[in-house]
Amino acid sequence: MQVSFKLGLRAQEIALLEIKEVARLKVSGADFKLLEVMSLPAAYTKGADAMGRSTTQYQRQSISFTVDAFNKMIRQIEAMAKAGAEIDPEDFYPPVRQHKGKSRDLPMVDSELRDALTQYLKLRIEKAGKLKPSSPLFISQKGGPYSPNTLQEHMALILRDWAGVEKASSHSGRRSLITNVIHKQKKSVKVAQKIAGHVNPSTTLIYEEPPEEILEDALKNL
Repeated sequence: MQVSFKLGLRAQEIALLEIKEVARLKVSGADFKLLEVMSLPAAYTKGADAMGRSTTQYQRQSISFTVDAFNKMIRQIEAMAKAGAEIDPEDFYPPVRQHKGKSRDLPMVDSELRDALTQYLKLRIEKAGKLKPSSPLFISQKGGPYSPNTLQEHMALILRDWAGVEKASSHSGRRSLITNVIHKQKKSVKVAQKIAGHVNPSTTLIYEEPPEEILEDALKNL
């Protein structure tokens, strides 16, 4: 939760984190030094499949064409039909846009975040004896790395059922952080975009919409 609310990472990014992203282990693997900056690889970002650990598979729900591309496709189908060729609709789907991801460096300056990570890593070492730099940072009850989907479910459970935050999701911490940066700290959208790791600034501009607290205040003071 500290990583989500203080660094704004997506659930998939948190699931893929390894020890080396937050700490430098001593030679024995039984001690560590917390890093000042988390360097998040581009492979961890939304849509990525880092080291085959994310099993999310893209499935088309809809497709779209420009008018010119659609007309060209129809002419091709007509020509193939006249020639008696077999027609497979999937051959005419537009290519899937590949998400390249964006790496980002996030200073780990918040004291509560650092305390939480320090205590957690001490507990991991106490239980395991030693750790490897490539060990997953967060592990499930079974002892292996979290899948993004399972982590999403667990984070939502903690926020909704344990903390009582209505309509919360694994994205709540990220949304809260970006909204705070723009609305409360009055930082530029460029700063928020850098923290969020959005490739397109238009995605960050969504967070310029008034947050729920402002709407609530406006309705309260009618």
